[in-house]
Amino acid sequence: MAGGKLTPRQKMINLMYLVFIAMLALNMSKEVLSAFGILNNKIESSNSISDTRNESSFLQLQQKAKDQPLQYGDKKAKVEKIRTLCKEYSDYIEGIKTEVTKKFPKDKEGNYPYEQMDKSDEIDNLFYKGDKESAQGKEFLERIRGFVGKLKAIGGSSIAEVELKKIEKRFETKDVYSEKAEANLPWLDYNYHHFPLIATVTKLTQLQADIKTTESDIMEGMFKSDLVAAASLTAYQPIVVPEKTAFFQGEAVKGKIILGKFDPNLVAKSVVVNGVSVPAKAGQADFSFGAGAVGEHEITGSFNFDENGKVVSLPIKGNYVVVPQPKSANISADKMNVVYRGLPNPMTISFAGISDDKVTASAPGLARATGNGKYNLNPGSGTEVKVSVTAKLPDGKAVSDNKIFRIKNIPAPAGAIGGSVGIQKGAKSRLEVSQVSAVLQDFLYDLTFQVTRFSFKVPGQAAIIVSGDRVNAQCKAALARASKGDQISIFDIKTKIVGTTAAIVPKDAAPVLYEIQ
Repeated sequence: MAGGKLTPRQKMINLMYLVFIAMLALNMSKEVLSAFGILNNKIESSNSISDTRNESSFLQLQQKAKDQPLQYGDKKAKVEKIRTLCKEYSDYIEGIKTEVTKKFPKDKEGNYPYEQMDKSDEIDNLFYKGDKESAQGKEFLERIRGFVGKLKAIGGSSIAEVELKKIEKRFETKDVYSEKAEANLPWLDYNYHHFPLIATVTKLTQLQADIKTTESDIMEGMFKSDLVAAASLTAYQPIVVPEKTAFFQGEAVKGKIILGKFDPNLVAKSVVVNGVSVPAKAGQADFSFGAGAVGEHEITGSFNFDENGKVVSLPIKGNYVVVPQPKSANISADKMNVVYRGLPNPMTISFAGISDDKVTASAPGLARATGNGKYNLNPGSGTEVKVSVTAKLPDGKAVSDNKIFRIKNIPAPAGAIGGSVGIQKGAKSRLEVSQVSAVLQDFLYDLTFQVTRFSFKVPGQAAIIVSGDRVNAQCKAALARASKGDQISIFDIKTKIVGTTAAIVPKDAAPVLYEIQ
């Protein structure tokens, strides 16, 4: 048809053929455009269903957060922020769709004029400036990339790792390989550049569907994590339930061990013990009532919870035994029945059967320490100290007792050469490098002494006063004139105690002798 000189009739036939081919191509294009439009409608309908489902899931979470704020309050707050983020992002995409389709209004049935939306000008002009991405195109990409990061910041560990990977894959914007171009294309080019408008609108609607699916998956994942945690054996702990809470000497101790769960985030609506309402705490409740007469008594009541608008009651059943009131205190020195002046002597002071907060102890130099019934007694002058104890019984009455302790000074340490006390034997060279120290043998407290001064005496020579804990040059000179068998005396050993802030001046350490070999 293209070669040789054609007659007017042949030219007309060729023109009609070209028109026919174009019409076929146009009809094919219209079918494809209509298919995109129908698909867009289906996705929009599905999105509407997703909105309803997500709203229903959130209302369930909202009710659970109202029933159990400690258990679900934090998740509800996170989901609220995530839903706000998803709505803002979806509304942003809806704004783009509105902008690029303003020349193509929907008909009364809500359909776009699909067959007219075969050009790409609207989206190309929005996302591109020439061949480069426009400010709007860059914003579109940044919104997608920032969406996952914001979800992570809000959800944190509440979003499971496997779920997070699915979301990252869903909103991935890395370059895509194009077989037609035989090269990697930027994600925006591959998906939105030079595509018919109706195809682009459908892709944007699908992106909104991905947002709604993400919102749904996150909420479902949070509920699923609660179910997994509740079903896990790590949520259980063995609980020892004795037949009664007090047993007499020689009596068989009976009871049972059961598996129970303790959830610190589960708070009861109300708790009733022996007919009296008591305050509910996280996963537990504290009760208090009169013990009654000596003997065994029952504890009854119920834990009451709100669940889906209904009250669920769990029965309480237990017992306890009342024993006679204590009449004397238990006072003991943790080290021995003596306290040492200048030291914080640890003591345990308690009253049998009475809690520590109801016990008061007093004595000169007595102060509370860390732990129930723990005290430190730092006595001053005198030879004795009296510790007085008062306790308040459950009925409000007070009982008291006291005990007297002897006060002793810290004994004098013994001088030592190289850590050994008594008479030492060895070469002059050993003494020249040995440290003069002081040790307190067979003492209950671990005290460390540091020698600050001592006197050094070689037979037939004047004594030398040394500062510190090692012999000086003057001592070495005197030692050089000593003979085999001479006994070197180290005496007037002054020390200080290391590691305590107490103002303790120790006695002089006992002398130590060193015989030259």
